[in-house]
Order: sequence, then C-alpha cells, then structure tokens
Amino acid sequence: MRRTGGSIRGQPEIDLTSASRESADTRFFGQPAGLGVLCGTQLWERFSFYGMQALLMLYMTQELLKSGAANRVWGMAAYRSGMEALFGPMSDLGFASQTYGIYAGFIYVTPLAGAWIADSFLGKTRTVCIGALLMSAGHLAMAVTPLFLVALGLLIAGGGCVIGNLSSQVGDLYSVDDARRTRAFAIFLIASSVGSLLSPLITGTLGERVGWHWGFGAAGIGMLVGAATYLSGRHLLPARPVMHGGDLPPLSRADKRNILAILLVFVPYILVNTAYQQCYALMLVWADGAVNHTVLGWEMPITWMNFFDGVMAMGTITASAVIWQRMGARGREPHDITKIGIGCAGVALAFVYAAGLAMMPGVSWIALVGVYFIIDWSCAWFEPPTGAITSRYAPYRISATMMGLFKLAMAFAYFALGWLGHFIETMGPVRYWLLDAGIAASGAVLVLVFGKRVQAMLDPSCSAPPTQSLLGETQIHAWPDPANLH
Repeated sequence: MRRTGGSIRGQPEIDLTSASRESADTRFFGQPAGLGVLCGTQLWERFSFYGMQALLMLYMTQELLKSGAANRVWGMAAYRSGMEALFGPMSDLGFASQTYGIYAGFIYVTPLAGAWIADSFLGKTRTVCIGALLMSAGHLAMAVTPLFLVALGLLIAGGGCVIGNLSSQVGDLYSVDDARRTRAFAIFLIASSVGSLLSPLITGTLGERVGWHWGFGAAGIGMLVGAATYLSGRHLLPARPVMHGGDLPPLSRADKRNILAILLVFVPYILVNTAYQQCYALMLVWADGAVNHTVLGWEMPITWMNFFDGVMAMGTITASAVIWQRMGARGREPHDITKIGIGCAGVALAFVYAAGLAMMPGVSWIALVGVYFIIDWSCAWFEPPTGAITSRYAPYRISATMMGLFKLAMAFAYFALGWLGHFIETMGPVRYWLLDAGIAASGAVLVLVFGKRVQAMLDPSCSAPPTQSLLGETQIHAWPDPANLH
C-alpha cells in the first residue's frame, strides 16, 4: 500500500490500490493489521490518561492545595473564584473533585471538535498526529507547577484530536455486517487496559514515591511513544476522504432515525459511567485513608489498585469476547443494547458491595480488589458494545462526528461525577456508594424498558460507504468485502 501522507480536500488520506487484497486481513489476532497500530497507539494514550487520572486528585489534595503550591499556579486564584461563584464554597476535596470532573469531562467534549476538524479539513491521520503531540506537551508541562492549568488545557485540546478519531478508525476497518467489529472494540479496550495496568506501576509509583512531577513526566514520555507508534503504522489504516457538505446528499430519514437511536443508547452509557468512573477518582482518595493497603509491612501505593484493575480488565474483556463468540456460534449472542443493560446492572452491584465495605472498619485492600473485579466484568459488557453500535450505525458521512458524540457522552458522566463529589463529605461513603449504585441501576432499567424499541430503530444500511458516482473519480474502499472474510 502506498502512503500519500495525509489528505487534501476531497481526496483520501492514503492510496487504497491494495484494498481488495487486504479485505481478508487477519494478521492481528484474526483482525486487520491496522487494528494493531490503533491498539498500540491507544495503549500509550491511555497510559498517559490513566497516569493523570490516578495522580491528579491525589496530587491536588496531598500536595498542590495542601502545601500552598497552588499560589504559584498561573490563574489558579481566578479559576477557583470562578468555580466557587458557580458551585458555591468548596473544601479542598470538593475543589479537587470538581477540577477532576472538568478536566476529564472536557477531554471528552473536545473530540466533537476534533471529529469535525478531521471530517472537514485535515483528515483523521493528521488530526490524531497533532493531538498526540499536544497531549505529550501537556503531560510534560505538568512537571512545572506554575503551568498546571496550562497543562490541563493542552491535554484537553490534544485529547479532542485523538480520542474520537482513533476510535472511529477502528470502525473504518470493517464492513457494516462484519461480526468481528464488536470483538475489535473489545480488543481495543484490552489495549486500554494494558495502558491502565502499566500506568500505576510507573506513573503512580514515581508520583507517590519519588515525586509528583516525575509521574507526570513519565506520562508525557508514554504519549510520545504512542505518537511514534501511530506515525510508523499509519500506512496500515483505511482511507477516508475529507468530505464537505456538498460532497454527499443530505441525511436521509433513516440516517436521522439512526442518529436518534444512537443518542438514546448514550443515556444509560452516561448513567453507568457517572458511577463507574468514581473508582478512579474519589474511591482512590477514600481508600487511601480507609483501606489497609499494607503488604508484608510495606505500604503499597494506592494507585496500584489501578494495576490490579488493568490485569482483571484484560482477563474479563477477553473472557467476555470468548463468551460472545461462542454464543454467536449458537445463534444466542445478545444484542449489543442488551449487553449494555447487563453492564449497568453489574456496576450497580459493585457499588452495593463497596457500600458494604465502607461499613466495616479496617478493610483489607484485597476486599477492595473485589469491587474492581465486578466493575471490570461490567465494563466489558457496556463499553465495547456502545462503541460498536456507534460505529456500525452512524451515517457514513458523519461517522467521526458520531464517535465524537460518543466521547461527549463520557464528558457528561465526568461533569456529573465531579459535581456529585461535593456530597461525599456530607453523605459519608456508605450512602454515597449506594447513590452511585442507584445511578448505574437506573441505566439498566432504561435498557429493560426501552431497549427493544431502540434496537428496532437501527438500520445498518445507513453506514454503507458512498459509491464512486458520489465521490468523483476516486473509488473509496474504506471497508473490506464481507464475502472475503471467511
């Protein structure tokens, strides 16, 4: 395959003269080789993200706000005044929770802008490359205290360019009716889990035991590795044209119905993530003081809970994919919407268990691992199916934009959990974890009541690629021929 180095208006990002030869590509665990490139990039992007996720609240509550270092941060006084004007007076814990929610939330808001830039101007490849470099700069800037807010801004902008476009390119590897698509998103999630496994061992240990800025710097180096991985393998990714409003006919009625159905699927996804993501924010802060994490006389860094989470996530995602494959062979694999409901119920169960732990004094870290085990099983059932639904049923002309909306759904979850974090001090951990259980359970109820109606709205034909007559002289083969997959 010949790489042309990016895209120009109306032209594909790369030459696909060998697309027909690659239609049966199974070089990466039965999947296209391009999935390996995307997984490698995702691994290091998530390594950097989870490094920030593990360290940010601990750094703010134990160092930045406690030592007075916040006074040296450019714009911090104005930022805190603005937050308290909007949400009322905050304790340091409440302010840290709100900052975490805003940072993580906006990282999932900006992918919508990143998708628009990719779809309309630069193409996905160039947009991802720019985003990876911005994220690297942001992580490295975290090592300089006065640049704290600047660093968060760079990370948010870079994440917007990378996150949605990277996920969208996973969907581009497959035909509409290729059954491998959901399992591909499961493999993609495994790559995320490897990143989450490595990150606490490296960034967490460096941050908690050597120095916070060492941890942040390690996350930046990881992101640079991710950028290099993507650049070296971008010739294996499928071509997508940069399309503008006049290049394709308007959205059809079926297109709009698919868009509505996908947006409805996002509702339980937002609810379950509002609860689920607490495991990587407030639960770590709570566990650092309430859970005994001493191992043979050595105090284990609490961020290592994310290491155990990563190990279990890889196992549970792999097991879930095997279960789906075997059920599919018998014609009994549940619809992706049903899987989302099962995942919501599992997260609710995990937080009921967490509330039980909070009632007992001197809880061992081993018992806390049980919360993450249930969480990981549940995540395997709601995360890949939601991504697969979005990529499978999104109208072709706005597929990247719809993946951007998929990430925007996560932003709402982060904004909600940041705001909810204010209440843990007044409610106490038991009632707070039960509140999270109720939020996740409401997602399961919505799927139970409305799931089949939403499923009936989805039409896979809307995401078929355009014909040659619509694209002009260049014939695009963005997906392999299903007939050659077996």
